[in-house]
This record gives sequence, C-alpha cells and structure tokens, in this order.
Amino acid sequence: MSDTTASLRRKINSAGDLRSVVRTMKALAASNIGQYEKSVRALGDYYRSVEMGLSICFRQSAPAPMTEIKARSVEGSVGAVVFGSDQGLVGRFNDVVADFALKTLAALPGKPQVWAVGERVHGRLANAGLALAGLLAVPNSVKAITPLVGQILVESETRYSQGEIGALYLFHNRPTSGAIYEPVQQRLLPLDETWRRELAELPWPTKRLPEVMGGGTDSETQSTTLRALIREYLFVSLFRACAESLASENASRLAAMQRADKNINELLEDLNRTFHRLRQSSIDEELFDVVSGFETLTGH
Repeated sequence: MSDTTASLRRKINSAGDLRSVVRTMKALAASNIGQYEKSVRALGDYYRSVEMGLSICFRQSAPAPMTEIKARSVEGSVGAVVFGSDQGLVGRFNDVVADFALKTLAALPGKPQVWAVGERVHGRLANAGLALAGLLAVPNSVKAITPLVGQILVESETRYSQGEIGALYLFHNRPTSGAIYEPVQQRLLPLDETWRRELAELPWPTKRLPEVMGGGTDSETQSTTLRALIREYLFVSLFRACAESLASENASRLAAMQRADKNINELLEDLNRTFHRLRQSSIDEELFDVVSGFETLTGH
C-alpha cells in the first residue's frame, strides 16, 4: 500500500510541475497575442491608405503606366508562401492552413513551388508531396517580421522576373471574432489589369480627389509615386499576412493551453482523491491491526 501512495505522490508532483509549465505558456501566448493584434490593426489602416493611394494613381493615369508593373503571362509554375509555426502545442493550426493550401493549389495550373514559413507546416507540406522551394523561420517578434518579408520579396521577385513562376499566392490563418482563426489566401502577383481596375473603382471618401505632386514632369512624378506605392503594397501585404498568422498561432496555443490546464486540474483532483482514499484505507488497516492485536492480548 505504501508503494501505491508513493507512486501517486510522484504523479501528483509531476502533474503540478506540468501545470506550472502550461500556465507559463498561457501567459506568454496571451502576451504575444496583444502585440500581434495591435500590429494587425495598425497594418489594416496603413493597407487601406496604400490602396487608396494606388486608386488615385490609377484614376489619374492612362493604362500605359501599368506596362512597367504589368504581369507577365501566367505560365509555368505557381509560387506560394504558406505561413505556419516552428513550435507545436498549437492544435490543428498547421494542419488547417496546409490542407487549405493543398486544396487551393491543386486547382491551379502548373506545378507549384512553395516556401514554407515554419518547420511544422514544412513537414506537413513535404509529406503531401509538394515541391518546396525553401524553409523560412517564423519570426519571434513584430520587429523580426521585416527581415522575413524582405527575404520573401527578394526570392519571389527574382524567380518571377526570371519566369520561373507566373503567379504568387499567400496562405495563412487569420484571426476571427467567432472562431479562433480561419485559413485565407491572397494572390500577390501578378499585378494585372483586373487588379488595377478594382483599385481604380474604389470609392473616395470625399468629393475632392487628391493630386500627385512633386518635381519633374507629371508623368515622371506619377510613375515614381506609383512604383513607391506598389512596393509598399507588396511589403504590407506580406507583413500583414505574417502578423495575422502569428496572432492566430498564439491564439491557438492559448486555447490549447487552456484545455491542457483544465485537463490537468481534473487529473489532479482524481489523483488527490485516490491518494486520500488509499491513505485513509491504509490508516484504517493499521488501526484494525492494532485493535485486533489488543483483543487478542486481552483474550489471553
């Protein structure tokens, strides 16, 4: 009986240590969610500003300037960037975005080339037989997102300019109000006439339209402004996708740790209840032995 109670003590201590780790991870996840959600909100406003700037440029210019950034014929492979996680304990976070990317890419023409952001989603995509162009580390802070975005832009634009890929898609999980997150996609390249027309048709919030001003001729100024806005559009699209993915990852981890904390508490209640029952049973047996021995002695 003493061996059983000792074993239960070890299990109770182990469960208590595990609960401390889980609660620490819950606190870290909750802290990280705040900075990423704040970044997502700020990026949403900035993304809207960039779109409105592009809308004005396209309204004031003829279709000719689009020849500088017009898409090439969408031929050959399709490029894709899939944002996942490097660490586990995130529930089905990586499975959801990987399954969504696989289903979407299967419906597109050509053989896809995929950049995986995160070891976990990289393994999931590799097991599915996709041609992986590279593995990128997941940023551990908002400041670390910028170098990752720059790396993706350089790699994807190089392959796009060389004709190795004809389009570039982004896949990531986005935080939602009703659920924890949902998988979404965005076609980042090519910047074609459809994209230009949709931006040009965006409604302006006031009756007076702004004008592009600067040195040089009007066409030079518009062309310079357009190129700058397009660079910002590509940058902020990738930055926002990464920030939304990180916010979703930490939300998923927080939910997983909450479930784990609840399960550990229930396990500890069962272990403590069993321990006290066995301990009381052991005490009762010892008392019974004492009473039996006393009755035996008094009987003689």
